[in-house]
Amino acid sequence: MHHQNHPEDFSFQDTAKQRVLNLYNHQLHDVPETIWSATQLEVLNLGNNQLTELPEALGNLTNLRMLDLGHNRFGSIPASIGNLTKLRFLYLSDNGFDSVPASLGNLQELQYLNITDNQLTQFPESIVSLSNLIELRLYNNKIQSLSPSVYKLKHLRELYLMNNQLRSLPDSIGGLKQLRKLMLENNQIGSLPESLGEMRNLTDLDLRFNQLTRLPESAGNLKHLRFLDLRANRLSALPESLAALRNLEKLDLRWNQFQTVPAWIDSLKVRGCIVYL
Repeated sequence: MHHQNHPEDFSFQDTAKQRVLNLYNHQLHDVPETIWSATQLEVLNLGNNQLTELPEALGNLTNLRMLDLGHNRFGSIPASIGNLTKLRFLYLSDNGFDSVPASLGNLQELQYLNITDNQLTQFPESIVSLSNLIELRLYNNKIQSLSPSVYKLKHLRELYLMNNQLRSLPDSIGGLKQLRKLMLENNQIGSLPESLGEMRNLTDLDLRFNQLTRLPESAGNLKHLRFLDLRANRLSALPESLAALRNLEKLDLRWNQFQTVPAWIDSLKVRGCIVYL
C-alpha cells in the first residue's frame, strides 16, 4: 500500500492505484482537486490543517474506510458524506460546526465516530441509525439531551459525553446492553433513570462534576462495574445495593455531602476496593 504525503505531487500519482493519502498537519488551506477523482482511496487523512470548505465531491470517494477531517475549520459537512458507505472510522473533531447532515445515518459500517470539540447543542438523530457503531465520542460540545432512540445502538461499547450540558438521561439508555464505558463527567445531571441497572456489561461509569442528589437502587445490578466516579456531586446517601458490586475496584465519593459513611463501605474496602471519601 503506497503512502503519499505531498499534496503538490499527488496529481502525478496513479490515482487508480492510490489507497492511502496522509495530508495530516500540512498547513493546507485548500484540498487539491485531484483528490476528489481518486476514487480508489481507502484512507484519507486531512486532519490538523486550516481547511474551511469541503465540496460535495467528497461523496465520490466511495471506497473510503477511514476519513479524518479533524482539527480544521469546517463550518459544515457536506451531505454527500452519506455516500461513503464503506466508512468504518470517521473523525470530525474540533471544527466548530453545530450540526451534522442527516445523511450520516447512511454509514452503516461505521464502528468509530468522533465529533468532539464542536458546537453541537443536540444529539444528532442520524447517529441512532449507525447500528454497527462500537465507540461514540461527543465530548466538549453543548449537547442538552440524548435521543430517546439511543437504545438502537445495540453494539455500542463506549460512549463519551463529558463536558456537555446534559441534565438527564432517557429511560431508554438501559437498552445499551453492550455498553462498557459511560463517561459523563462535567454535565448538569440531577438524577439517573432506574434503567441504568439494565446495562449489565458496564465496567466504567464516570459521573463526576454533576448535580446528582441520589443514585438509583438499580445501580447495584451493575455486576461487572470496576470503576465508579461520583466526585463533586450533591450526594448525601447511597443505595445499599452498591455493596453487592463484587468487581468494583475503585469508588470515588469525594466532594459530596455525606454526613456519615455507610457501614457497608468497609466491606468494599476489606475485599480490596479502593474507596476515596
